[in-house]
Amino acid sequence: MTIVVIPFGTSLLADYLRAKQGQHLAAGVYGGVLLAMAVAFTALNAQILLRRPELLASPLEPEARRRIFLRAFTGVIPYAVATALAVVSPYATLGLTAAIAAFYALPFAGGVTS
Repeated sequence: MTIVVIPFGTSLLADYLRAKQGQHLAAGVYGGVLLAMAVAFTALNAQILLRRPELLASPLEPEARRRIFLRAFTGVIPYAVATALAVVSPYATLGLTAAIAAFYALPFAGGVTS
C-alpha cells in the first residue's frame, strides 16, 4: 500500500526543488516514502520467502530464498541513509535514490543472473 504515496512524494520533491525553501523537508518526505516502501517490501518478502514458502508458485531451495530476501533487505539501509541525507542536501537524497533504483534495475545485481 505504500506504492500509492510514491507519486505524492515525487511530485512534492519536484515542486520544492525549484522553490527557495522547503527542499530539505520535501526530500525527507520523499526519502521517507521510499524507505516505508522498502520496509513493507522487505516484510512481505520475509513473510513469503522465510515464513510461508509454501505460498510460492514453484518451490525454491532455502539458500535461493535467503538470497532473494537479502537482496530485498539491502534496500532498507540505503533508503534510510538517503532520507537522513535530506537534512544535508536534497540533491544527495535524489542522487542516492536514483542509484538504488539503478542497482535494482540491473539483472545481475545481488547475484541474480537471469
